[in-house]
Amino acid sequence: MNAEIKIINGGKHTDERGNIVHCNQFDMSQVKRFYILDHPSTAASRAWHGHRREKKWFHVIRGTFSILLIKPDDWANPSPDLIPEEIVLKEEHPIVLHLPGGWATEIRATVPESRMIVYSDFSIEESANDSFRFDHNLWRKPAQLGQD
Repeated sequence: MNAEIKIINGGKHTDERGNIVHCNQFDMSQVKRFYILDHPSTAASRAWHGHRREKKWFHVIRGTFSILLIKPDDWANPSPDLIPEEIVLKEEHPIVLHLPGGWATEIRATVPESRMIVYSDFSIEESANDSFRFDHNLWRKPAQLGQD
């Protein structure tokens, strides 16, 4: 995994009252907003969307998500030869994935009815001014590599 990307480990406590899922090492002092992604099926993909400066943190609440990451070499005309890195986030393993600015993502639920919370250090206006969208077929997914 690229050294810029951080995994913040969490945990889970269970007793007779139920479960507490936590990520106590997640410093939320930079967070300005959050939103929740609900993916009722595994067919939908959010690809490719990136930010040069905006930081994001991802935490799965329910199910499993595959997040493909690309660091564009040129934001106006990125190379199609870049190879994405995949990180899988699962409800059973409570972590927060910290993604600094400078990355584009493809996000896909791999389990129906998955839900993920995304935190951002930018307001919605700041984010809109730092938003880059690329063709969803620009980069080949890891499972597609070597299938020529």
